[in-house]
Amino acid sequence: MFIFELMNSSLDTAKHQGQRKLLIDRLAGMGISDQKVLDAMLQVPRHWFMDPGLESHAYDNKAFPIAADQTISHPYTVAFQSELLEVKRGDQVLEIGTGSGYQTAVLLTLGIKIYTVERQQELFKKTKRLFSKIHLHPKKVIFGDGYLGLADDAPFQGIVVTAGAPSVPKPLLQQLDVGGRLVIPIGTEEQIMTRFTRISEKEFNKETFGTFRFVPMLKDKN
Repeated sequence: MFIFELMNSSLDTAKHQGQRKLLIDRLAGMGISDQKVLDAMLQVPRHWFMDPGLESHAYDNKAFPIAADQTISHPYTVAFQSELLEVKRGDQVLEIGTGSGYQTAVLLTLGIKIYTVERQQELFKKTKRLFSKIHLHPKKVIFGDGYLGLADDAPFQGIVVTAGAPSVPKPLLQQLDVGGRLVIPIGTEEQIMTRFTRISEKEFNKETFGTFRFVPMLKDKN
């Protein structure tokens, strides 16, 4: 396996891999067409990022609770956002909302350099420990306010927000490279998946891609 080659293979059994293949087939049937994204998700053991009591449901296309009253997103949502980023190997990408670390792992498997920010301290500590355990190495794992982005490491060729924002944080637009894409769900009760592509220093192209439900994106650190 790509980024998990140092892990004990007994923790990702033939049964897990078979369940994952069925999930990937289902995602393809739902319209995910980027083969690189599908291949990456086929490599990432989702059950490693969930409570052991939920392991039998790890390859259902459903969201499940994790620490700090947050959720691990539907696999379809992870695939959809990853596809919208249109990243290339070696691109520098900022993830707002590390969460369980599942999407981080998918993006790393795509061969990008990922910087990830989490504002929930309990979740930040838990996920950082997991990354160490499974030998997953983002460029940076930051406890901080995602609304501020990471100005010191900008510009980014991609930025993905994994929580619902009531509006677009201006720092994220400012930290996007020309030609780069910001993928963000915008709204309160429900969110519209939105992609901003930076056309020039002052111009952005905006596209929308349907309705989703995310936990809210909150300001400031706990």
